[in-house]
Amino acid sequence: MSKDTKKVAKPIVLVDIEDTVLGFKEKMTTHKIPVKLHRAISILIFNKDKSKMLITKRTSTKPTWGGFWTNAVCTHPYPNETYQESAKRRLFEELGFKTKLTEIFSFIYEAKMEGGVWGECELDHVFEGAYEGSVKPDPSEIDDYEWIKLSDLRFDLKNNPNKYTPWFRIILERIDV
Repeated sequence: MSKDTKKVAKPIVLVDIEDTVLGFKEKMTTHKIPVKLHRAISILIFNKDKSKMLITKRTSTKPTWGGFWTNAVCTHPYPNETYQESAKRRLFEELGFKTKLTEIFSFIYEAKMEGGVWGECELDHVFEGAYEGSVKPDPSEIDDYEWIKLSDLRFDLKNNPNKYTPWFRIILERIDV
């Protein structure tokens, strides 16, 4: 993206539990408590033999879970964009690579940050893909990244759960790797 190009925030898609669109809302307003249910995606990236997972540290400037470790990419689909299209687009925008992504499950969760201002209430569609190669994280989204053995990740999650995003903790409980 050139320095002259500004990111234009797209509205968040509000839905009911059946994923019927109820309307649209500005991103920051959407994440203020009380948070309305909205669409989201999460992407898991593994190495080829699934022994390691790519995790990212959200930039500390994010109002929701800034500085927390999470799955490779998390975002919100644009209006009139499928979950799959959103996943492909955002993987390249945030990490600079493309790979085949497969949806593995979806779930609804709610979480509130300490302080009671920010939170999440998402219908999260989870995708996974395999990749080994260079990673070019967008510094406006990601402060750090790491390829971590799944056994080490599960150990750290058990001992330091509060350094990980709430949705990532749920996802890790549900995947069988």
